[in-house]
Amino acid sequence: MPRTDLYRNVHMGQRARLFTLAVELGAADISRGGAAAEQAHRCLAMTQELREHADHEDTYIHRLLRERAPEAADALEAEHVRLDATFAALDERARALPGTAADALPDARHALYLALGEVISAYLAHLHLEETVAMPALWQSASEQELRAVFDAFHSSQTPEEALTDLRRMLPALPPADRAAIVREVVDSAPEQAGATLAAVSTTLGPDQRDRLYDDLGAPEVWALRRAGTA
Repeated sequence: MPRTDLYRNVHMGQRARLFTLAVELGAADISRGGAAAEQAHRCLAMTQELREHADHEDTYIHRLLRERAPEAADALEAEHVRLDATFAALDERARALPGTAADALPDARHALYLALGEVISAYLAHLHLEETVAMPALWQSASEQELRAVFDAFHSSQTPEEALTDLRRMLPALPPADRAAIVREVVDSAPEQAGATLAAVSTTLGPDQRDRLYDDLGAPEVWALRRAGTA
């Protein structure tokens, strides 16, 4: 049975969306009406999400890490100082972008793009530290039951809407087998909501990903989705 990994899946989703944001910000027609505000909003939403994610980790993961592997916890706290500085710099650029004069917009957008690149660089290093130092330290010092309890405590704290948002952010970045296993667990926990759940999580999947998910889940879940009118 695979060990509980408290970081892997959510981090894969974060990487995918950070890369997508960088590509789309770089290619955006910033002269189009409302485009500057749209791109600024996307950047601000991303830093807000990453800060909230860090708060969740501090509450549900790093408390145990601090108890069992304090050196790893110290390393993560040092990373947070650097990350906070990059988030603040990106936020400042994003808030200024919509009010920038038209002739200065290209340079302002590129400055925002560079600030986003700095966030991505710092954040990738942070994710690598969590996945290659913090998680192995927890595997060595905590039992599988304790790790699962951390995972369950976080999910119990979420509203149904928050849980679905997390799934929609994460699932497109996962391999098909992992995607199907996660969705099956969610569907099995509330079979009466299978159709609605599948409809909600499917909205962020590409057509091939969605078809593969239906095939992997099997007939009962697909029928539920079709009864909901979304297949």
